[in-house]
Amino acid sequence: MMKHKKIEVILGDITRIKADVIVNAANRSLLGGGGVDGAIHRAAGPGLLEECKSLKGCETGDAKITKGYNLDAKYVIHTVGPVWYGGGDDEHNQLASCYQNSLKLAKEKKLKTIAFPGISTGVYGFPRDQAAFIAVTETKRFLEKNSYPEKVSFIAFDEENLEIYQRLLNQE
Repeated sequence: MMKHKKIEVILGDITRIKADVIVNAANRSLLGGGGVDGAIHRAAGPGLLEECKSLKGCETGDAKITKGYNLDAKYVIHTVGPVWYGGGDDEHNQLASCYQNSLKLAKEKKLKTIAFPGISTGVYGFPRDQAAFIAVTETKRFLEKNSYPEKVSFIAFDEENLEIYQRLLNQE
């Protein structure tokens, strides 16, 4: 049982989540790639790629928003997480910025529901437990001061990630 009413963790595929907005763990080009990024681009269809081309990329830690096209989400927020170099290259602050900037965009658009993948935990190599801690900490901090979004979902792609998030969310 989660103690934070506005935050939940779900085991599943982010491309199939019904939310106002899902977050894409994008690369700097925003033109698709592997992992979550490629899956979102494939599920959304060619319109997403065309809109992303007009955005001219995105810097690490920043976020940009597009329509959701063929997804169940109305929008996609693309954020570029840091590549893990051992923790001494400002990776923690850059990852925190991904969550802050994504949540800020959701608030500006008055989006009620947002779903996050584990940003930077795939090929970018960020340790899952540290990444989840940053995700939960930054989200709680944001929700304490803002009324939007009303619900934040962390989408775990496997049991290990699910357990990490559940453990963090139960530590109130």
